[in-house]
Formats: sequence, structure tokens, C-alpha cells
Amino acid sequence: MRTTVRRKFQITLPAAVRRALRVRPGDRLRFRMDEGRVEVRRVLPNPADVARQLLAERDFQALQEETGGNAVRHVRQMRWGDDQP
Repeated sequence: MRTTVRRKFQITLPAAVRRALRVRPGDRLRFRMDEGRVEVRRVLPNPADVARQLLAERDFQALQEETGGNAVRHVRQMRWGDDQP
């Protein structure tokens, strides 16, 4: 497989590489150099960051008001009548 380095040092990943790494637009890649070779890996998103992003996109104001900001305590009280499991 080959690709060409453009004037701004950009390259296009060959389709076989994109498929093998399951790269999508916006994904991040990590490069590692070792004895004249370059290793390319896809950087997997941090699950906590993904959860924060999903939560930030939703409006949980009503849930916060109903639970007083502590959903776990609220569920425990509803289930067991107090804050203990």
C-alpha cells in the first residue's frame, strides 16, 4: 500500500488501513516510531468522557429536581425506605 504526502504533510490512509483500524472521521490516531518504522494505532475514546458528553447533551434538570441531586440515594429510599441497601 502506498500514499502520497501532500504539501501540508497530510496523507490519506489507504482503505485497507482504515478498515483494519476501524477509523472514522474525527477519530484520533497515535503514532509510535521505532528503528525507522512507524506504528499507527487508533486511540479509543475514554468511556467516562463519552458518558459525560452524552449526559451534557441531555436535559436532566427535572431528574435533578426530583432526586435532590442524588439519584442513588433517591432510588435507595424508594426501594428500601432509607439510604441503606
